[in-house]
Amino acid sequence: MDTPIVEVSLIQTIIQYVNYFVALLFIICYSYQIFYILVAFVRKPVKFKKTDELKRYAFLIAARNEEAVIANLVDSIKKQMYPTELIDVYVVADNCNDNTCDVARMAGAIVYERFNKEKVGKGYALDYLYSQVTEMCGDDYYDGYFVFDADNLLDKRYVSEMNKALCAGHKIITSYRNSKNYGSNWISAGYALWFMRESKHLNNARMILGTSCAVSGTGYLVSSEIMRRNNGWKFFLLTEDIEFSIDSILRGEKIAYCNTARYYDEQPTKFSTSWNQRIRWTKGYFQVFKKYGKDLLRGLFGTNAFSCFDMTMSILPAAVLSIFSVIVNIVTISLSIATGTSVLGVIWSTTESVINSALMMYALAILTTLSEWKEIGTTTPKKFLYILTFPIFMYTYIPIAIAAIFTKVQWKPIKHSVQMSIDEVSKGKKKTGEKRKLSVENKKELPEKSKKVKK
Repeated sequence: MDTPIVEVSLIQTIIQYVNYFVALLFIICYSYQIFYILVAFVRKPVKFKKTDELKRYAFLIAARNEEAVIANLVDSIKKQMYPTELIDVYVVADNCNDNTCDVARMAGAIVYERFNKEKVGKGYALDYLYSQVTEMCGDDYYDGYFVFDADNLLDKRYVSEMNKALCAGHKIITSYRNSKNYGSNWISAGYALWFMRESKHLNNARMILGTSCAVSGTGYLVSSEIMRRNNGWKFFLLTEDIEFSIDSILRGEKIAYCNTARYYDEQPTKFSTSWNQRIRWTKGYFQVFKKYGKDLLRGLFGTNAFSCFDMTMSILPAAVLSIFSVIVNIVTISLSIATGTSVLGVIWSTTESVINSALMMYALAILTTLSEWKEIGTTTPKKFLYILTFPIFMYTYIPIAIAAIFTKVQWKPIKHSVQMSIDEVSKGKKKTGEKRKLSVENKKELPEKSKKVKK
């Protein structure tokens, strides 16, 4: 009778130490992000000075069967508190079989159609669109290029705020990402909370501390200088945004963050759609590390060391440690069952680890919800409800990460259907204080600048 007790004790001790070891590695890898949270709470966001200088911009939008939402995005761009003569909207209808092309053109965009079944993905579409724009206008006609997805909506001061950042000397600028369907369900809320945290407690803190931020999916500005240096958009992995961020940081650039430039994103509401999207992201992180891992590790000893460390932590350790912990716990429980020993103690050790990690996720959800309370466009009960469901959303990353290792992942379009205007989204948020007034720089007369067209 003593042997099973010894075996149970030994197995339980092993699993406890493994879980403690994994927890310790998480703390070592991510404790600096706790410092980020403190910085975001005690320091005010970086503000850019007003400027009389008005730059000229092109919006680059890659759209795949987006007839339901593309017009609202173009409309939100056309309604910017910025001289409309200094903004052009370009859409690439990429392998579309719906009316995206016609809808975007009727909304006021300049539209190109692209059909290529081999080079599939946003990166290829953006590179094609940029080449078309520069062939028509030249590569020095625009001062900067905004990158957006078809489901996005822009706050009316978005361009004017980003213009301040570009005029301040920043060459790559990301912005505040909100959600237009936060309250749809626990899946859309899980996404939205994560992206708000990314804006408020990561990029905002990075900007305050003077280290590099990172672009995430959409909603960023790239100067024409960077586009010329890169000879267009040459980032074609499954997560072209992270690839671009890391490539820029390795080249010595510091990506800036503009807290006052805000846009809205549509989040998936079906788990199947979310699975397809997040398995692509996870696979993309593995691809990026495979391509840039050695350079990032070498960068740890260079002048941009902390940013290289930050980006390394962003793309790899969490997934690897989570997968390792799950595999070890499953194997240990299976061995306990196979040897006929009691598994209660082993299961409790596993449960204890899950509870501790859930508490950390609850803390992140609570802090983000409280700090961004006025920005969240849903009811108070739902705000509290989706704090509770946030760890569930995050735990679904574990099977996704495991599947990403063994699955061949290809780029798949995400269907968008939330047809809301920027005015409707703004009305959905609880408003406080006076309405923001049109600033002086937005009232300036448009400087003359003729458009160059290559025939």
